[in-house]
Amino acid sequence: MGPAVPDDILSALNPAQREAASALRGPVAILAGAGTGKTTTITHRIAHQVAAGAFRAPEILAVTFTEKAAGELKARLRALGVEGVEARTFHSAALSQLSRLWETNTGEPLPEVLDAKAPLIASLANALPPPHRFLPRRDLAGEIEWAKNRMIPAERYLDALSGPEAGHEPPIPAELMDRVYRGYERRKRAMGRLDFEDMLGLAVRLLDEHPPAAEVVRSRFAAFTVDEYQDVNPLQQALLDRWLDGRDELCVVGDDYQTIYAFTGASPRYLLAFTERYPHARVVRLEENYRSTPEVLATANRLVPRLGGFEKRLRATRPSGPRPTARPAPDEGAEVAAVVSEVRRLASDGVPLEEMAVLYRINARSEAFEEAFADAGIPYQVRDGAFLRRPGPRAVLHRLRRASSDGRGLTDSVDRATAAVGFDPETEPDSAEEATRQADLARLRALAREFEEAHAAEPPDEPVAAFVAELARRFSTEEAGRGVNLLTYHRAKGLEFDAVFLPRLLDGELPFRSGRSVAPVDEERRLLYVGITRARRHLALSWPRDARAGRSPFLDELLGAEAAPQRPSPAPGPRVALPAAGGPLFDRLKAWRLERSRADGVPAYVVFHDSTLAEIAERRPRSRSDLGGISGVGPTKLERYADEVLAVVATG
Repeated sequence: MGPAVPDDILSALNPAQREAASALRGPVAILAGAGTGKTTTITHRIAHQVAAGAFRAPEILAVTFTEKAAGELKARLRALGVEGVEARTFHSAALSQLSRLWETNTGEPLPEVLDAKAPLIASLANALPPPHRFLPRRDLAGEIEWAKNRMIPAERYLDALSGPEAGHEPPIPAELMDRVYRGYERRKRAMGRLDFEDMLGLAVRLLDEHPPAAEVVRSRFAAFTVDEYQDVNPLQQALLDRWLDGRDELCVVGDDYQTIYAFTGASPRYLLAFTERYPHARVVRLEENYRSTPEVLATANRLVPRLGGFEKRLRATRPSGPRPTARPAPDEGAEVAAVVSEVRRLASDGVPLEEMAVLYRINARSEAFEEAFADAGIPYQVRDGAFLRRPGPRAVLHRLRRASSDGRGLTDSVDRATAAVGFDPETEPDSAEEATRQADLARLRALAREFEEAHAAEPPDEPVAAFVAELARRFSTEEAGRGVNLLTYHRAKGLEFDAVFLPRLLDGELPFRSGRSVAPVDEERRLLYVGITRARRHLALSWPRDARAGRSPFLDELLGAEAAPQRPSPAPGPRVALPAAGGPLFDRLKAWRLERSRADGVPAYVVFHDSTLAEIAERRPRSRSDLGGISGVGPTKLERYADEVLAVVATG
């Protein structure tokens, strides 16, 4: 099959897509909003370049960010009759060039590439003082990648943190992170290995220091297309600059509204500054959305005035659908139950479970939904690692299985196991990964106490083994590739679903804050934008009223407009007005909570949130019935704490 003629290639495109695909020579910037057909546009542009004779297929290098995206691009080009275009990730392209040219030009063998950083980091992390030694190795590896992607070598790491990168907070104190980074580099060199970032750096060095190699690469590729350009980091941009060598045959495609990977070194600045670098560039905006209903897009567009960058207002091509909902729930349990109920309703209306998704900010939030869906018999799939497979629970289960017959009681065994892997109820984790791990460990302690109380009348012969089996049962409904999708906002980018649930829209959750870790508000707003634009037809936003923090400030941006998402009865209204933290009874309740949390080995908020204590102090309940009517006091907590709380209230 020969290449299609240009008219055939362009006929299926809308006017903006056709304008982009007709720009056969660079520089071109395609500002592609969510769901606007960017892959269709760039594949048709490349096919048009080849069919019109602007470039031969082998002269074009198309760079994507995942192997899957590269494979899809090749498949679509093949369907358009174009074979021979090189479609690769940055890392794949760099490795291909190094494999062909490094040894020939340097006389040195190309080192092997590490599969992962964790094995080299593990013993370095184990040598850190507590509590840092328990930090997930992924956090330490991520910090090394952040530095390398910004082209900051180990010997300049501390200088960078006190200079150009002064606002950056490493996952552990900078001096300790410097020790880990330097140790990692020493071990890697001793092994004669490269990591993925080294591949890009070595490719830059090859092109800078060996002109014959540079000539081979630059004579091979005459035109470049870079997808997801808003996620390019300085190291990737440096390699792209070497490939171009001053030429401007470059087409970049991206959406600065979807820049959500700054923690890896990604920056939208290269996309935003494209017209400064190339004043004669053609800029095309894609704003016709083929994914979502007008109602979903109207919700997303309310964030646009605060997103900055290149303004893009998505326009729907799909018919009208149900209005998005935004509703509070009395507490987290009620919020989870409401999501499960709505999933049941949508499923009964014919929406496949696989076309529904629950998004959350950090992995720790999957556990409540895993348990609820398992209890309801609804299949689910966790895209980022299910509760029992995450580092904290996995390490604890390993210890519990070894301790299942050592004669200790269940709670004592779980307390010992969680303490051994670094559980600290007083800590304020400085990263999302550690916040997840600490929350998971606290949840295991709470589950152990619930299990022990439920079996107080007839304790099992082997309580630890019975508890481990119960955990497997309670989280047993996950099925690979089937059921409701549970995933983080970051993992959801590039995906789409018929129905999307965005729970826990709280201040401190989105935007995220934990310990010293304060996520940039602008990027957190973009995360919410990404979450909203994953929905094709159904969108539900929610938050628990009893949380320590109020609802997310982003909700005010969404709900403040006249055309705000529907707020069904009972209307959310203002947050419950609670007395200011203070007063003798409130202080006594907090002192009791601290004592009880230490005795139970759980964080204080697991006992009661401040907002619940404040309402107790205000209403001064005199009976279990009065106490049970307060938001945040469910049946389990009523049974566990009622007598003690009522005694504290009675003293005042």
